[in-house]
Amino acid sequence: MNNRFFSVAALLIGTLMLMAFMVPQEKKKGGPWEIPQEYVTMENTYKDDASLEKYGKQLYMKHCRSCHGNTGEGDGPKARNLEYDPGNLADAAWQDGVSDGELYYMSIIGRDEMPNYESKIVDEEERWAVINYLRTLKK
Repeated sequence: MNNRFFSVAALLIGTLMLMAFMVPQEKKKGGPWEIPQEYVTMENTYKDDASLEKYGKQLYMKHCRSCHGNTGEGDGPKARNLEYDPGNLADAAWQDGVSDGELYYMSIIGRDEMPNYESKIVDEEERWAVINYLRTLKK
């Protein structure tokens, strides 16, 4: 009787321990970005260039979609493997709270798990095309 009890108890404890690792873990929220003043006040010289939207979308799909998802909601296929929450780029409150220059810094310069894209998107006009496209995701 004792052996059977201990076997069942051990099996139950082992199952509970295994389940603890299977439960999705809450993603860490990244702390506030420390953005240099030059980016905070940086002007988007391509702000009203609607012709860049299509190209910005192509670049977004190539470089950003895997983590941020098709609509910028942070639900891309790689997002579940990230330590930090990639955030919701479509959130109107978030979008309204950052300047184009700050968005440029976060998107092109990056930090932590957000890669630096300076060597992948080298043309300044292309970089701003991504920023202009990100602005279209706002809901």
